[in-house]
Amino acid sequence: MTAQGFALFDASIGRCGLAWGERGLIGVQLPESSPGAAWARLRRRFPGTIEMDPPPEVEAVIGRIQDLLAGGRDDLADVVLDLDGQPAFNLRVYEIARAIAPGETSTYGEVARAMGEPGAARAVGKALGENPWPIVVPCHRVLASSGGMGGFSAPGGAETKARLLTLERARTNAVPTLFDLEFSVAPPRGG
Repeated sequence: MTAQGFALFDASIGRCGLAWGERGLIGVQLPESSPGAAWARLRRRFPGTIEMDPPPEVEAVIGRIQDLLAGGRDDLADVVLDLDGQPAFNLRVYEIARAIAPGETSTYGEVARAMGEPGAARAVGKALGENPWPIVVPCHRVLASSGGMGGFSAPGGAETKARLLTLERARTNAVPTLFDLEFSVAPPRGG
């Protein structure tokens, strides 16, 4: 990737943004509630970046994110992230979260157990709340053990998290969805 920059782009959930540097993505911005707010937040979060046309490799990531947010199944696991300055604990959490496929979910406790730290569910939630790359590091796929949304630090909170999971057709509890019923109902007989 090239010098630090950022760009905004439209997706099915609204105006998103990416910031990048020489070693990979440094951040992802989800939509804000008002026009111009995503741009302003990117400028605050990454003051060393300038708005510019994305280089081809970033343009490709934008296309992949747009496709995922339109119902695609790309896990974005190979997108290069600039991990500089991230705490080691958070990096372990992000690695596990990136392995959760679109349409699948896990819980904070399951992530903690996968790390070998079964009592660290709250710390996992805190690390996911600090995630600079939502969507690419799919923190929205990690739920409370009750099946509830749990927290979500992106604009729109739990509502945005639920919307992302709906776009991915993820199951968040044992109640069948319309997608499940559509294929499980037998056609009428004798008609």
